[in-house]
Amino acid sequence: MSKIEFTSQQKKKMAGLLQDYLSDEVDMEIGQFDAEFLADFIIQKFGPAFYNQGVLDAQTILQRKLLDIADELYEIEQADELQ
Repeated sequence: MSKIEFTSQQKKKMAGLLQDYLSDEVDMEIGQFDAEFLADFIIQKFGPAFYNQGVLDAQTILQRKLLDIADELYEIEQADELQ
């Protein structure tokens, strides 16, 4: 499995969002370095679970679409007297 990676710009944005959240919700101020470190931790520990759920969601949608296609193909199937 490939590693979940983000650009440095995305990580900075995540760190800023974490800083805002901690400041607003728990009245805690952390610096940019600590926020980026926390973002890396969250990505490493929780990222795979979110990623895997996204894959499962995509599989569910794909399976549903394939069933729809199979149903549509069955609907256009012609009677074959040779069989």
